[in-house]
Amino acid sequence: MGQGDIDLEDIDGVGPKTAQLLRSKGILSVRHLALFNPEELIELTDMTPDRVEKILRSAREAVFGTNRVSRATDLAKNLENTIRLKTNVRAIDELLQGGLEPKAIYEFAGEFGTGKTQLCHQLAVTVQLGQDRGGVGGAAVYLDTEEAFSPSRIINIARRFDLDPNEALDNIYVIKVVNAADLEDRIKLDVVKLIEQANVKLIIVDSIIALYRAEFRGRERLAERQQRLNYILDWIMRIAKAYNVYVVLTNQVLDVPMGYIEVKRPAGGNVLAHAVTHRLFLKKSREDIKVMEVLDSPRLPYKASAMFRITDRGVEDV
Repeated sequence: MGQGDIDLEDIDGVGPKTAQLLRSKGILSVRHLALFNPEELIELTDMTPDRVEKILRSAREAVFGTNRVSRATDLAKNLENTIRLKTNVRAIDELLQGGLEPKAIYEFAGEFGTGKTQLCHQLAVTVQLGQDRGGVGGAAVYLDTEEAFSPSRIINIARRFDLDPNEALDNIYVIKVVNAADLEDRIKLDVVKLIEQANVKLIIVDSIIALYRAEFRGRERLAERQQRLNYILDWIMRIAKAYNVYVVLTNQVLDVPMGYIEVKRPAGGNVLAHAVTHRLFLKKSREDIKVMEVLDSPRLPYKASAMFRITDRGVEDV
């Protein structure tokens, strides 16, 4: 039985009053409820631990079933038949073995001006295309932490793909994020609501690290920063897996001393490195050429790369 077949009231332990409480806290569906862990739901609702355990177990069974054991052969087939979201830059899509896969987190790390935000804008448009053109016919949610979102860029990219610019803008939900706590709230509540009610298929966070670096300053707050960062990344992955959506995060870089030279590395330390599925490093090459290189991935070859350029029309092949 899927979440579309049942209401909150149908879950064991949830009566009309509890359902009303959950909805008042922003939990509108059984699938959304199933993403929470007991501690989170107790904090949100003040219900007793025993009751919360019972409700969440029932919600998980209703959404995900009781038998979740799969043969590896079935998983391999599923991966093969996965619908890929293309950037419509041939070199990048080939590097990504056909485009972005759902239920995974893609990280675009790089210095300013390497094309991270430009790629996010392009994906926010290409996700709206039909499957025959590399899209999935869905909308995008763009969590903007650095005031980087540009409607004029979307208009230019939309025209390139023969989409009505106003319709393209209408299908992108921009959330201006105030601080790290706000980012966490928006992802746990608003993003899920948009996926359920507005056909959002792509989550973009541009950038994931900026707020945490700014707010948790100093070595004495590093552990706290990493815990909070780990928490929001875990939530993003919960959503990606439960709703079969695509996720892209952008990340800043640090200069790390390596002997006599400094090497640029993605910020966020081991927490971010372990949480993302595919880690891609963007850098400048000659003139207007940029390079995307695989830093870490379970399926993409290490150090494989693709070249691209940024034009008035968006991101294009060289």
